[in-house]
Amino acid sequence: MALSNPKLAMDSTDRKTHILFVCLGNIIRSPLAARLFEHAAKEAGVREKYEVDAAGTANYHVGQTPDERMVRTAARRGFDYTHRGRQVKVKDLDDFDLIIPMDLENMGDLRMLGKGQQHLAKLHLMREFDPEADGAVAVPDPWHDGPRGFENVYDIIERSVRGLLRSLEAGELKAGAQNQV
Repeated sequence: MALSNPKLAMDSTDRKTHILFVCLGNIIRSPLAARLFEHAAKEAGVREKYEVDAAGTANYHVGQTPDERMVRTAARRGFDYTHRGRQVKVKDLDDFDLIIPMDLENMGDLRMLGKGQQHLAKLHLMREFDPEADGAVAVPDPWHDGPRGFENVYDIIERSVRGLLRSLEAGELKAGAQNQV
């Protein structure tokens, strides 16, 4: 399935854009994406424009800290972060402007949780913003992978969050605009 990056104008309000990154358990991909997005926004001098969080579609790891394998992968690159796992709630679909699932399974779970077009329009797969996606739609879950899998996922997420930030800052993405999935 090919995705196209939406080219939509962002609202010119002073309001912060609220972004929720979502994966299955909320201990590997989505917390890393949230913290890397915050880091990229801070580096770009626009951190104050965004409120960011992460959640999981399942309740397996509520209250837990990030998977140590990803924490070690990030630390090897000089990036330290923390998070406490939580499950996505219907209220999140109202409260966040953009909801960024990591894969099609997460997207499907969020679509079932959503209540109509106003929620569906907020969903955009993470790899929509990866300049190296080459048709790939999912950030793979490295749960059963070794160190290379975690390194690969870190690279994908880092590229994707930077692409998301570029799209937002260039006015190419409107919070709540219909995605192409």
